Amino acid sequence: MSTIRIAAAAAHFGRDLEFDLARIAKLIDDARESGAGLLVLPDAALGGYLADLRHPDPDALPPALGPDDPLILRVARLAGPMVVCFGYCEADGPARYNAAVCVSGDGVLGRHRKVHLPAGEVAAYTPGDRFDAFDTPAGRIGMLIDYDKTFPESARSLALDGAQILACLSAWPTSITNRAPRIAQDRQAKLFDLYDQARAAENQVVLASSNQTGAMGGMRFLGQAKVVGPGGDILARTWAKAGLAVGEIDVGAEIDRARRVLRHLDELRPDAYREKP
Repeated sequence: MSTIRIAAAAAHFGRDLEFDLARIAKLIDDARESGAGLLVLPDAALGGYLADLRHPDPDALPPALGPDDPLILRVARLAGPMVVCFGYCEADGPARYNAAVCVSGDGVLGRHRKVHLPAGEVAAYTPGDRFDAFDTPAGRIGMLIDYDKTFPESARSLALDGAQILACLSAWPTSITNRAPRIAQDRQAKLFDLYDQARAAENQVVLASSNQTGAMGGMRFLGQAKVVGPGGDILARTWAKAGLAVGEIDVGAEIDRARRVLRHLDELRPDAYREKP
């Protein structure tokens, strides 16, 4: 794989779908101007996230879109030759999913439904049930949605399916129970960075982490978009402000370099691992 520029966005999105689409268009233009071949937008980029994670209001949930909603196809047309991953609330009959889709001008390249739901999300969403990597012009990609990356098995499943790039889309807030006066001191801010770097390093893959910024109801989002190399090193980041983290990397060469001596995926000992009964 040749060198590619990967952009991860920190931006705010809310319930106004046309406003969200305009912001997505601007971010795609900015990423294109930077030379990016892959753009990872936050979770809930179309429709916004929950306003209250502990007790979601059933009458104030994000708008649910069908898998082939015209808005998704409009983002695909905006993407053109670029690969763009973004999140939305997906409707499938009566079920609602916190979902992500990866598109280009050719259409839909891959999909993911969030598997791991924190307590509040259970009232609003149905969990997904699988992790699948898929091929794109930017390389083989796997997607995770915020809380998914807390579980090492999620990223590991995608790496074992051949993913070289993990797109981690988040609407990750500051701590709800013990909020710090500054984002940099917040417990969730530290965990957000820790998970990004650990998931990249333990699987020896590239990771692009996007996140929402600003506030929604009682939720205050962290930002902290970043691109992480296969050794766990942060190549580019936004900190807490809105913007694009753009990192340039030869994905194949850097993964080969990371795995030259220690190849974690080849050295697994699954027979020794305990499974939940």
